[in-house]
Amino acid sequence: MKSVFLLFILALIPTSVLATEASGIKLEPVQIDVNDRASLQRGARLFVNYCLSCHSAAYMRYNRMGQDLGISNEMVEQNLMFAADKVGELMTVSMPAKDAKKWFGTPPPDLTVISRARGPQWIYNYLRSFYREEKWPGRWNNAVFPNVAMPHVLYGLQGTQRAVFETREDGTKVIAKFEMQQPGTMDKAEYDAAVRDLTNFLVYLGEPAKLVRYHLGLYVLAFLVIFFVFVYLLKKEYWKDVH
Repeated sequence: MKSVFLLFILALIPTSVLATEASGIKLEPVQIDVNDRASLQRGARLFVNYCLSCHSAAYMRYNRMGQDLGISNEMVEQNLMFAADKVGELMTVSMPAKDAKKWFGTPPPDLTVISRARGPQWIYNYLRSFYREEKWPGRWNNAVFPNVAMPHVLYGLQGTQRAVFETREDGTKVIAKFEMQQPGTMDKAEYDAAVRDLTNFLVYLGEPAKLVRYHLGLYVLAFLVIFFVFVYLLKKEYWKDVH
């Protein structure tokens, strides 16, 4: 009975919290706003340029994405389609799973619902926490996801950083901070903003219908306000002679 109760408690703990405890890294918050079309558009550009070559978003179509983000089909075809011929196709990759497993050790996962599986905070910090291994030059590691198979595809933007470790009282080593070894094309603030845009887009991918619900919600609230006025006037009319 105790073990069942313990499993229930663990199920209530967010994945990001468990990842924080396991890696010793405190996850910084990220502001998500799927109504920010400019942010979603920038995130979409980063996704197709840096992620879509390996990771698919196989439950999203290019034209649906363009419609939601306010991008015409012509603009989608010219700037956001590199692995498809028709704007109505799904956002898949041409890399065979067999080759992906050979190169990376495991096929890269589909990212359509990664934000719902991991959470936006986890994704945001994960994309900011890659560092070069000192013992194995050229190998990437990640503070949020130790020994991850994925290389740091955004290093040209962020730059190359190294991890500075500290030893705890129990003898375990944890990452205290990062030191930049070779700057990228963006400074820290610019890169954090870019990663926020990419995370925002991945949140949209996980539930694109949320945008529709938000817009419908405004109409529903407006209807309820107007309906309340008429109900109130009707109530006054019925009760005006009641003392």
